[in-house]
Amino acid sequence: MFEIPQYTAQNTTRGIPIAAHIRIAGTSAERRRGLLETESLQPGDGLWIAPCEAVHTLGMKWPIDVLFLDKQHRVRKVVKELYPWRVAVCWTADSVLELPAGVLEPTGTQVGDILTFDQNQQ
Repeated sequence: MFEIPQYTAQNTTRGIPIAAHIRIAGTSAERRRGLLETESLQPGDGLWIAPCEAVHTLGMKWPIDVLFLDKQHRVRKVVKELYPWRVAVCWTADSVLELPAGVLEPTGTQVGDILTFDQNQQ
């Protein structure tokens, strides 16, 4: 059995970590499922959805922070505390990073910042 790769994300513009345990939703089924089958995200966790221009929290019971990223991982849009039964869209995005609500405020992450992703060593 193989392990699913996980990544870390760092806001290189601000020199601050964003998340230490990010899993990728890269297949159509993984993108559709997203976080719907989870009860919460723990601090340091995240879901990176690629490709993606829009997310929803229909059926979720808790809010999330959302970063829309272009192909160079530059932040195109920031959505803090996207509550259940909401939709967020950014037509210029290539991928989306979903994080626990409240993570983005202390990092100061904003539009134009650049993120880097590194694969965790298993």
